[in-house]
Amino acid sequence: MLKVGLTGGIGAGKSEVSRLLAGYGAVIVDADRIAREVVEPGTPGLAAVVAAFGETVLTPEGALDRPKLGSVVFADPAKLQTLNAIVHPLVGARSAELEAAAGADAIVVHDVPLLTENGLAPLYDLVVVVDATPQTQLARLTELRGMAEEEARARMAAQATREQRLAVANLVIDNDGPLEALEPQVRKVWAELTERAAQAAAGVIAGPARRNSGERPAE
Repeated sequence: MLKVGLTGGIGAGKSEVSRLLAGYGAVIVDADRIAREVVEPGTPGLAAVVAAFGETVLTPEGALDRPKLGSVVFADPAKLQTLNAIVHPLVGARSAELEAAAGADAIVVHDVPLLTENGLAPLYDLVVVVDATPQTQLARLTELRGMAEEEARARMAAQATREQRLAVANLVIDNDGPLEALEPQVRKVWAELTERAAQAAAGVIAGPARRNSGERPAE
């Protein structure tokens, strides 16, 4: 099994890369999706969130009001830390279950938005970073997602910097350009991953991963 960490800043296009890798045959463990599952109504996770933040973060139907909670925690680092302390262990446990269920020859891609922030890079055989400039991230968040600029900037500020993400990367995918430029880079990364998975299966100790030629320097 080859364990890959996939990360990128909000608006960088990590989800699209994850979708493309799944199409090539990767087993995707999506931390965002799991984070939603562990706080669904009736779960211990949601009960812990309500205990920490009050029932005002619930919808009238009793589900988690994610936009409301987001507006609270992304404006206060201490509250964000409290939320992470509740959710991250639950996500980690479920991710481990899904990884264990994959085949021994699988390439398991852990789609983890906060990989850099939580110091998780050592958990993976390789780390792939989807990179875009902060200007591109901001434009995508405001123009494509309809997010207010103040909220978008707050979300970006709550994450690791571009330089911090690139520092933990083995492979970098440049997604600062148009969508049609993304797929060829993902294809190259998949070829790298399959090569290293084959080496691991054969007992060959591979050297450091080559960086994708699409890597952009930090600005």
